Amino acid sequence: MPRYSKRVGREVLEGHPRLPEWITKERVKLGDLHTMKKDLRTSDLHTVCEEARCPNRSHCFTQGTATFLLMGEVCTRACGFCSIQSGKPRPLSPQEPHDTAERVASLGLRFAVLTSVNRDDLPDGGAAHFAETVLAIRRRNPGVGVEVLVPDFLGDLDAVARVVAAGPAVFNHNTETVPSLYPEVRPAGKFDRSLRVLAHAKELGTALYGPSFRTKSGLMLGLGETEAELLTTFEALAGVGVDILTLGQYLRPTRHQLPVKEYVHPDAFAALGAKAKAFGFQTVYAGPLVRSSFNAHEVAEMQGVSIA
Repeated sequence: MPRYSKRVGREVLEGHPRLPEWITKERVKLGDLHTMKKDLRTSDLHTVCEEARCPNRSHCFTQGTATFLLMGEVCTRACGFCSIQSGKPRPLSPQEPHDTAERVASLGLRFAVLTSVNRDDLPDGGAAHFAETVLAIRRRNPGVGVEVLVPDFLGDLDAVARVVAAGPAVFNHNTETVPSLYPEVRPAGKFDRSLRVLAHAKELGTALYGPSFRTKSGLMLGLGETEAELLTTFEALAGVGVDILTLGQYLRPTRHQLPVKEYVHPDAFAALGAKAKAFGFQTVYAGPLVRSSFNAHEVAEMQGVSIA
């Protein structure tokens, strides 16, 4: 039985669905990345755009947006969808907040998204490092917006509070998928824990900054979820006050990650986006190549978020 109203036929290559034309027609212009990649390498900074092989990286870079991967390129977890290296991370670089702020300035970015590998080895999961980087960017680049895309900090709500107190324009934490798929997709994560993180960020951010404070979350489609499960997940996220929701197609980064179960048709994304909006989200961004930080500055501006 089809899970969505429209989907690609089961064209199979070596046991997996064949890439549909609405994915293959969007080619990454690798030449557009050269200048930014060279500049980032001079300070040993990493972008999740490259580490996770995002298909939109040339678009975002050329639009003045980049997602910086803080705290190294080695993660303490091994999520089934992610190509970032798993293992024992290096110690934090005390220069990284300053270096990130300087790179935001030198690259002329309009909007910077800060994310990280999971650092379950640190007492606060890296929350203080997030906060220091937000503050460094705001001091160096007062007109640039900052969104944080944080891990779950193992449910440490004091860590969540520390990041919110630094004053990001948007607080983002992705649930990634529906609860039933967590054992495969996010084996070290817990859906209820993620909801608590988002709820606490919303409550504290609203108390500190007023009703304009925005929270955000995102899901990948095509991992085996059903529409009924998605609707239940939308309801749960809306219930903890999430303002912005992103829905995108899961694309297998390498053969070592989970296979794609199906490619969801763009029309089905549009229909799901409309259904999600009915739960009360302020903004829903849905499409095959949508990623959590894709066009982050545009989403913030649509929300009326001040990025100064």
